[in-house]
Amino acid sequence: MMKHVFFPKQQNVVTDRWCNMLAIKLPHVFISGLRKNLTLCRLSSRIAGVLAVPASNNRLNMAYSIIERGSPYSADYRVYIQDKNGPVSPLHDIPLVVDPSKKTFNMVVEVPRWTNAKMEITMKEILNPIKQDIKKGKPRFVSNSFPHHGYIWNYGALPQTWENPEHLDDGTGCKGDNDPIDVIEIGYRVAKRGEILQVKILGTIALIDEDQINDVSDIEKHFPGLLKASVEWFKIYKIPDGKPENQFAFNGEAKPAAFAHKIIDEVHKFWKALVSKEVDAKGISCVNTTLDGNSFKISVAEAKEVINKTPEYGPAQPLDAIGWTSGTLYI
Repeated sequence: MMKHVFFPKQQNVVTDRWCNMLAIKLPHVFISGLRKNLTLCRLSSRIAGVLAVPASNNRLNMAYSIIERGSPYSADYRVYIQDKNGPVSPLHDIPLVVDPSKKTFNMVVEVPRWTNAKMEITMKEILNPIKQDIKKGKPRFVSNSFPHHGYIWNYGALPQTWENPEHLDDGTGCKGDNDPIDVIEIGYRVAKRGEILQVKILGTIALIDEDQINDVSDIEKHFPGLLKASVEWFKIYKIPDGKPENQFAFNGEAKPAAFAHKIIDEVHKFWKALVSKEVDAKGISCVNTTLDGNSFKISVAEAKEVINKTPEYGPAQPLDAIGWTSGTLYI
């Protein structure tokens, strides 16, 4: 199921709920500093995502680190997250909110800026590790769409959020994509896969970077051309694969921070219902190591055993050259 997006017969409509809180076909993306940190949340057919920017100069949450297993760019590659006590689920154990008074949030980086491998949090595996999306038996890579190279921001998701595929969004008329909401972070730093960033939401397409950036209206002032480039990227990034342009809800207009926060509150409530068994998980793993009193909680020892049963980390698999869009130049 698409991330809250309806597809006309000949077009892909990006309504990912707030399509990046922007309203594209991508999984809800919230721009948190404009896929992550233009933290664009991708709300399935509701919104592509949220735009975000780093919450402060010290935006990296050092409380977490990664455990890599398997060989990069292969079907068995996984990135697990751990805190000082042991393995955690990036979907369930990492708090959504960092500081309620400052309205700052945690973001899980799935795809670092300028890279092509399409990585995502797995919904149906224990501890929800990050893995590369597989299509027709092969790892997926986003093609380069001139003049862009790979993902043009740090792309990821907001923990403890879930776009309920049974919920019909009032704004877009679309249902959730069954994933956490997407975020694109637009700060200057190139993040690493599996990093946990502290971000500030700017809107749908919502940023989290510098203190002087507080809303979508500030993006053009501090990051000239970035918002336009982001909309263009989401519009054309599937063209190299022979697919048509994505279409945006809300005419591609970015929604403000207040709108994005409303959506985040909603998908956080959906997540709470998921882990408390108020709704049918339908295969989604709700296993966690930190939610006290939760029926899905396991011990740290059990979590370590889960990871130890996976293939050990090995050399990256050889890659074919990543192509560029041919025939037409998108300028």
